[in-house]
Order: sequence, then C-alpha cells, then structure tokens
Amino acid sequence: MSIKDFDVLKEKLKTGTKKRVVLVGAEDSHSLEAVMLAQKDNLAQAVLVGKKTVVVSYLNELGYSSADATIVDSPELDESIKYAAKLINAGEADFIMKGKIETSSLMRGILQKENNLRTERIMSHLAFMDVPTYHKVFAITDVALNPYPNLDQKRQMIENAVITLNKMGITQPKIAVMSSAEEVNPKVPESVDADELKKMQLSGIIKDCIVEGPISYDLAISKEAADLKGYLSPVAGDVDLMVVPNITAGNLLAKGLVYSGGARTAGFVVGAKVPILLLSRSASTDDKYMGIVLAASAC
Repeated sequence: MSIKDFDVLKEKLKTGTKKRVVLVGAEDSHSLEAVMLAQKDNLAQAVLVGKKTVVVSYLNELGYSSADATIVDSPELDESIKYAAKLINAGEADFIMKGKIETSSLMRGILQKENNLRTERIMSHLAFMDVPTYHKVFAITDVALNPYPNLDQKRQMIENAVITLNKMGITQPKIAVMSSAEEVNPKVPESVDADELKKMQLSGIIKDCIVEGPISYDLAISKEAADLKGYLSPVAGDVDLMVVPNITAGNLLAKGLVYSGGARTAGFVVGAKVPILLLSRSASTDDKYMGIVLAASAC
C-alpha cells in the first residue's frame, strides 16, 4: 500500500478509532487551535496538560469551553511531562505534542528512565513530503534530530522508519540511501555507508523493507531518469523513504521541495514508545494540524 496524499490520511482517520494526543504545555494558542480543530474534524481526541486557567481562557477565545476537552491542571512543566508519560504508559493516550515548552525540556523528560518512554533504538525524525509531481507521499530522515549519524545510527533510523511506515499501512517500504551518485566511492563516505546498509538488508540485519544505495535523487524519484541511465532497482522512481547523509542535506532537500516544489510537509520524532510532535511554536496552525494527522496515522 502507498499513501497518495495527506488528504487520504485524513479520510482514513475519520473512520478509525480516534487516537488521543497529549498536548504538553497547552497554554499555546496555535497548538491548542490545531489540536481542537483535529478533534472537531473527528481525527483525534485532545488531552490538554497545562495551567488550567490559562488553557480555558485560550479555549474560550477559540470558541470552545472547558467541557470540550480533557484538561489536566499542571502548572509545572516537569509535572506535565510526567503526567503525559503516565497517560502513555497506561494506554490512555497515543502520542505526545509539544506546546508551550522548550524542545530541550520535553526531550529531556522523554529521555528520563523513570518516564519509561524510551526504546532500545535512538530517536530520529521523519519528515513526510506530499509533492504534487510525485505519485505518493514519501518520508525523509533525518532532517531535525541527528546532525551527522554514523552507520549504526543510520541503521536504527531505518528501523524506526520501517516500524512507523508499517503502522501507517506501508509494508515493505522502498528505501533510498542517498548520495550524489550511484557508485560507491571511498572518497564519499555516505556512498560507503549506503552500500553497507544495502548489504545489511540483503543479509537480513535490516528487515521488512527494500534498501537501495547509494542512489542519487533523480533516480530515487524518477523512473524515467532511472530508465535513461539503465539503472534497475524496485526503489527507482517508487521511493517511500529517503535516508539523507546528514541533517543539513535533509533540511535543504525538504525545504527545497516545499518552497520550490510546492510540497506540503509534516513530521514527528520516532524511536520512542509513541510518536512525538516537536513543531516549533512559530509553526502555523495548519502545519501543526497536519502534524497531528501524520502522527495519529502512525499509532
């Protein structure tokens, strides 16, 4: 299965069991608006954790009342994170969203052993791209969390992505480990890593996916370009996930697709027990809304 566009995910969520999003630091108007809009559209259920008087005031400004959402009064941010973790571990919530709280504070809380949110893998970021000229949604890792991942970290990033894509209904995802060209060149370290990751998949170390690499962007995204080059691979022109060499490459690629290619994008952190939405407080309500759609689809 593939996902044609973000709107397909929205329609699918409307017919399934509603996922519960915990907004930590709910005293943030844009985040609150996005969460409540997702609930209004029957896409998710809201659990708001923060200073209740402020949260209710923002709800009223947005046209809602305190009866429209579950509100947990938690003036202290450390306690808010602990409460969110408690809900997750009790099976009473499905994913976490950052509100009025510093990213470093939220991540520090998630990493704390007593909150029981970690897995044996590193955490990484998945940016999903809905590009008008491509036939399905694909993801990029890592554009936000791991600056210069080594070989083993890239393996774990792939494993995080495969688990997530499987939950979204994408089985045997086609993974392109990106480089500037398709040849292995010792002078280009990312090409060597790509070759090693492909070997890991062929030997069964990396499971439940097809890994190709090194592979350039044109071959990963265009079957026509691959045919012209005589490049044979099931990943060529049908990629589900691009693994970029470093955070700069991923950031440039994602922003280039958005600002020059008209793409829509949303993403979240994977590798913890549940998806974690870490959108900037300056992000628009629409960006945060779409992040909720993606994260809810991965639960």
